[in-house]
Amino acid sequence: MPTKLIDTIELPDDLKKLSINELEQICQEIRELLISTVSKSGGHLAPSLGVVELTVALHTVLTSPEDKLIWDVGHQAYVHKILTGRKDSISTIRQLGGLSGFPRRNESQHDAFGTGHASTSISAALGIAVARDIKGEDFSVFSIIGDGSTSGGLAFEAINNVPCSVKGNFVVILNDNGLSISKPVGSLSNAITRVRTSSTYLSIKNNVESLINRIPKIGSPLSKKIEKLVDRTKNLVTDYKVGVIFEELGFRYLGPIDGHNIPLLMGAISYARRSTKPILIHVITKKGKGYLPAEDDPEKFHGISPFHIESGKIETSHKNPSYTETFGKTICDLANLDNRICAITAAMPSGTGLSEFQKKFPHRFFDVGIAEEHAVTFAAGLTVEGMKPFVAVYSSFMQRAYDQIIHDVCIQNLPVVFMLDRGGLVGEDGPTHHGVFDFGYLRHIPNLTVMAPKDQNELVDMMYFALSYNGPISIRYPRGEGAISVLKEKADELILGKAEILFAQNDGYKNNICIIAIGTMVPSAIEVAQRLFFSKVNTTVINARFIKPLDEKLISALSRESDLVVTMEEGAIQGGFGSAVLELLSKEGIITRTLCLGIPDKFIEHGSKKELMQKYQLDTDGMFQKILAKIFEPSEAGYIKASAI
Repeated sequence: MPTKLIDTIELPDDLKKLSINELEQICQEIRELLISTVSKSGGHLAPSLGVVELTVALHTVLTSPEDKLIWDVGHQAYVHKILTGRKDSISTIRQLGGLSGFPRRNESQHDAFGTGHASTSISAALGIAVARDIKGEDFSVFSIIGDGSTSGGLAFEAINNVPCSVKGNFVVILNDNGLSISKPVGSLSNAITRVRTSSTYLSIKNNVESLINRIPKIGSPLSKKIEKLVDRTKNLVTDYKVGVIFEELGFRYLGPIDGHNIPLLMGAISYARRSTKPILIHVITKKGKGYLPAEDDPEKFHGISPFHIESGKIETSHKNPSYTETFGKTICDLANLDNRICAITAAMPSGTGLSEFQKKFPHRFFDVGIAEEHAVTFAAGLTVEGMKPFVAVYSSFMQRAYDQIIHDVCIQNLPVVFMLDRGGLVGEDGPTHHGVFDFGYLRHIPNLTVMAPKDQNELVDMMYFALSYNGPISIRYPRGEGAISVLKEKADELILGKAEILFAQNDGYKNNICIIAIGTMVPSAIEVAQRLFFSKVNTTVINARFIKPLDEKLISALSRESDLVVTMEEGAIQGGFGSAVLELLSKEGIITRTLCLGIPDKFIEHGSKKELMQKYQLDTDGMFQKILAKIFEPSEAGYIKASAI
C-alpha cells in the first residue's frame, strides 16, 4: 500500500508548505480516514465530512494554537483533531479513555474552548477576543458556527454584542449546509437558504471560481481580489437580506462562497484575518460530502452507530422498541384521541421520535430550532388557550430552559408535559450529553410532578396519566431499547404519587433491606434483590415511579422495618432521588442506615454505557458488592460474596 501524504508531514505546520493539489490530496485522505474510523466506532460523520476543505484551509492559513478556532457544538471538529496531533489516536474517538467526540481543553492546546451544545461559539470567541484586546495581544479569533446553530438565542445575543465589545480581529464563519441535524427552521435560516439557492449566487460562484483559477498564488494577490468580491456581493446580500442583517449588526459580510474550494477559502480566510472590523464569512458546504450514503441521507449519518462502508447500513442488534420509539408511537395514539395535543421539539424531530407525528399532524407539530427556552415558554402559551403540549427535549439540553420551566410554566401551574429523552448516562457523547442532573434541577420546583418509568410500557402509562393531569409534569427516560419486546395494547391507570412493590422476600433472615429504585435502575434493583435474598438477606424492592411526589406512606412504612434503606438512580446523587428519600426519612424521624447509589459528584467521561456503569459500580454486581459492604462486617461480607457466586 503506497504511503499517504498525510503520514509524511508534520501537522498542522507542514500544510503551509503544500501546493493546492497536495492540499486537495490531504482532504481526500482525511475523508478516507474519517469514513474508516466512524464505520467502526460510530460518531458524527456527515458534519465532519462537510468541513474537510474548510478545516484544512483554516489550519493552512492560520497558526494554531496561537490563533484560536472555536467550534460550535464541536461534532464537526473531527478533522480539526486529525490536523492537530491526534491523527494516530483518532481510532479511539468516543471510546473510554480515548479521544472525546467534541473539543476538550484538557485534551489539546489546539482546542481553545470545550463544546457540546449548540450556539455557544460566538459568545466564547468574543470573550477570548476581548481578553486578547485587554491584554494587548495579537492573534486571530475564528468562530465556526453552523446555520442551524444560528437559530439559538445565545448566538443572536453574542452577535448583537460583538461590535461594541471587540476592537481587534474577530471572524465568524457561517457554515451553511442547509442542515443542523434535521432541516433548520426559522426566518434567518430561510433567508440563508434563499441565498444558497439563488441564481445570482450561482453566477457569482462561477465567476469567482474562474477568477481564482487565473491567480498564480495564494496570499496577497488573492486577498485583494477577495476585497473586490466583498464589494461585488453587496447587491446580492441586499436582495436576500442575509448580508444586510449582519452588516447592520456591525459585521462586514463576505459570501456566499464555495466551502469546498480550497483556494477561495484560503483567500477569504487570509483577507478576514487582516480585518480590524468584525467579519462574517458565509460558506456553502455539503453535509456528508465525499461519501454517497452520507450525502444522500445526512440526517442518518449526522450521528451514526458503526456501519458497513460499502452499503452504509448500520450494524445493530436492536430488537426491542426503544423508549424514543415508544414515545413517538404513543404520542401519535394520544393525538388521535385528543386534538388538543401538540408536539414541540428543539431541532430534533427524528432524535426525539417525532418524525411520524410531524407527518400525521403537521399543524400540531412545532420544531422551534435550537431554542429550548422558547420551546418551553411557547408551550406555556399554548396551554393558556387550552392546548396540551408535549415538549420533547434531551435531558441535558433542557437545562437551558430552567428559568422558563420555573417562571413561565410552574409558577402558573400550567399543564405542560416535558418529555426528557436521553435521561441518565448516554455513553460515547460524554459529559455534555449525559442526562444526569434533571432529577436534581426539577424535583425542588413547586407544582411540578416528576416521573421516570421502569420500562417502555410504564412510559406509555405515564403519558396517558400526563394527558389527564392538570399541572406540569416531567417524564424522563433513557436512550436506546428497553427490556420489553412487545408493547401492551392498553395503558394501566396510575395514581399520583403511588409507588409499587415489585419484589418482597422475607424468610426470617437476620437482615432486612429495602431497595427504592427509580426508572432504569428498577430492573437492576430486582436482580440485586434476588442475589441478596440468595445470600440470606430479606429484601424488598419498590418501584418509586414518582420522584415527586414520593409515595411517603409506603416508603416510610417499609423503611421503619429495614436495617438498611438503599436508593438507586441513574442520576446525580447530590440533590437527586436519593436525597428526596433521605429528606422524607428525616421528616418522619426514621433512623436507619442508608445507602444512596447513583452518579457521583463529578462529570462523567465518555465511553459505552456498559463500561461507565461498571466503572462507577452501578451495574448489578457493583451495587450488590456495595450493599454487602454496607450491611455486613468485612469478614462476613467476604464470606457472603464467595457463597453467592
